[in-house]
Amino acid sequence: MAQDYHHGVRVVEINEGTRPIRTVATAVIGLVATAPDAAAAVAATLLKESAAAESGVTYTAATAGTTGNAIRVRYVDPGSASATLAVTVSGKDITVRLATDTEGAITSTAAEVATAVNGEANASALVTAAEEGAGAGVVAASGFSNLTGGEDEPFPLDTPVLVTDPLGAQGDAGDTGTLARSLDAIVDQVKTLVVVVRVAEGADDAETKTNVIGGVDGNGKRTGVQALLAAEARLGVKPRILGVPELDDADVTSELIGVAQKLRAFVYASAGDSTTMEEAAMYRENFGAREVMVIWPDFTGWDTATSSTRTHSAVARAMGLRAKADQAIGWHKTLSNMPVNGVTGISQDVFWDLQDPNTDAGYLNSHEVTTLIQRNGFRFWGSRTCSTDPLFAFENYTRTAQVIADTIAEAHLWAVDKPMHPSLVKDIVEGINAKFREWKRQNYIIDGVAWFDAEINTPEVLKAGKLYIDYDYTPVPPLENLMLQQRITDRYLVDFADRVAAA
Repeated sequence: MAQDYHHGVRVVEINEGTRPIRTVATAVIGLVATAPDAAAAVAATLLKESAAAESGVTYTAATAGTTGNAIRVRYVDPGSASATLAVTVSGKDITVRLATDTEGAITSTAAEVATAVNGEANASALVTAAEEGAGAGVVAASGFSNLTGGEDEPFPLDTPVLVTDPLGAQGDAGDTGTLARSLDAIVDQVKTLVVVVRVAEGADDAETKTNVIGGVDGNGKRTGVQALLAAEARLGVKPRILGVPELDDADVTSELIGVAQKLRAFVYASAGDSTTMEEAAMYRENFGAREVMVIWPDFTGWDTATSSTRTHSAVARAMGLRAKADQAIGWHKTLSNMPVNGVTGISQDVFWDLQDPNTDAGYLNSHEVTTLIQRNGFRFWGSRTCSTDPLFAFENYTRTAQVIADTIAEAHLWAVDKPMHPSLVKDIVEGINAKFREWKRQNYIIDGVAWFDAEINTPEVLKAGKLYIDYDYTPVPPLENLMLQQRITDRYLVDFADRVAAA
């Protein structure tokens, strides 16, 4: 009988048509910081007791962290006379075979068990044993018991860590270094995801800078700012708002820009050690990338760690405010002219007037430096990047390009390696156009459209398994310069008499 014969009903699924496109997450901060007294890892422990007095043994994992919670210990009665005390290890299970006398009664004391465990190489590689009290009491047989309480280091060096609660994480960040202060600055603005990379604080500023810049160690592990590139593989999130508050200079920022370009992220950077607006303008000339905004000066405010007023990093607050804007308004809004929380002053005098272009703020903005002002609260003032290409002069132009590129690309994994029928191409184009219509309705873009270009998609190109889909879009310009044209006229006096009569 023919193999395709069937007497009944069969269903063949045809999964064609457009797919919904989800916008990539944008309010994810990538923070590189120091924290010399950050919380350490906690070793797992186990107190194994018996009914006999002073017969306890405490086991402590040799390696701190959650891996110690998988270690188990048991005491076994050999069930025979004149047995000797012996320790064996299988994986992470430690078995103590207790000694007995000529009548088969257990004779091993806590002290003897601890000595035996510490003397067995495989067991001592897992735990350290210590008798409780005098250790003279005879122990009793018991089943497996797990070590518990092991906790990993919350911020291991040069390792991206996902912080979902920046406020709670401050307790593990310690009191020194930049991590706790940076988290506090972010929390003042918003609750968002933060990818933290902690680096070691060096013996001097130069060594700390080297640690911040990082690289790749002998084991292939990325360190310093380069560790942000490992975040997506390790944590499943991609940091898109990057900064190294209080530790960035031209060298650090230059390296961070390279990371941002790989991640399609945006960098907020200070103007280094600039003490005047002229120095800040000159400092900005170090960069020509669209992925960075230079900010000068810093904020001031109360520091609870020192119970005094001190300088507060503008970069850390820019990162938090950027995430807040993404959540509340969208990635099409620039950082400028939004109130900043948690600050009470500006570290340098910056003259600003809403109507006068010849001010300190106007000078800085004209040199693509974002500054700080005080008007109904403290605010960032300026939307310019360091781009040499006028197409990406504004912060939101760069971020719009990044978000659209990643969203459209990542949304079409499903289409790769599918048979390239015309229907597939149509589905891709229609799906992109549907997303553009959604963004247009939400005011994220002015408009955008995708299309299939027959001229570039020649038979030879298609035969090679390649497909070109074109699309264009218009980002939303920020209203940077509002020109109000005021005129004086006497034309409203022409009918003055009639107005009097009608009054």
